Amino acid sequence: MIINLLAAADAADVKNSFGFMEAMEQGGPVAWFILAIMIIMSVGSFYILITKLLEQSKVMKQYKRDVQGKFWQAGSIKDGATKLEKNSAWRQVADDALRAEDEHGKMTDKLEAHDWMHGSLQRSEDAINAKLAGGLPFLATVGATAPFVGLLGTVIGIYRALINIGIAGSASIDKVAGPVGEALIMTAIGLFVAVPAVFAYNWLQSRNRRIAEALSSFSTDILANISSNGAVRPAVKAPARAAAKPATTAGGAQTAPKA
Repeated sequence: MIINLLAAADAADVKNSFGFMEAMEQGGPVAWFILAIMIIMSVGSFYILITKLLEQSKVMKQYKRDVQGKFWQAGSIKDGATKLEKNSAWRQVADDALRAEDEHGKMTDKLEAHDWMHGSLQRSEDAINAKLAGGLPFLATVGATAPFVGLLGTVIGIYRALINIGIAGSASIDKVAGPVGEALIMTAIGLFVAVPAVFAYNWLQSRNRRIAEALSSFSTDILANISSNGAVRPAVKAPARAAAKPATTAGGAQTAPKA
């Protein structure tokens, strides 16, 4: 019984002689430096994902609530701009359109109003899209480089493990499998960092494309409205009216509402 307990204790010691901390200690300062880089990459990726999701959700909500619901119900572009939130992407497009219209009246050359307005609105769209795309290059960089950074840690770990095995003069499977397996941890960490970054990049890019399409449609409608002196405007759905409640007579009977 005692012999079995001692054997089990020895087996546990052998089993626990390898692990993440042991791999980092064997890797030395280089392994810790690579791990720190991947932690920074991971934290930065999730920070960009969360902040960009909140920013995109806000822009989409403003489009459905203000642009589709309030802006085109106003009598003019200037009146509609006051119904948009300040410092929003949609307010920026409307203000840039009004500013371009005023500036064109001050010009002395024969530049057509349509070309000037179209160029001004395109610059406004490009500025907004560039702001929405901020941070996405970092996600693309993390997704492309994190596996190789982890692989670098694995190569260094395997190199140090083989050096130690050569110094010890033993090449048995128990002396080789443990250190090499520890070194592969760095590759796994690199993949854990890269995969969420790639998913986040593609997801945010697809949402940005939808916002860019809405911006392009909004600016086109504004250009058509200004060029036609307000005659052309997109169709706006009237707000749903609440169903009329049936009237109740003195006797408690309900009568149908009048047409």
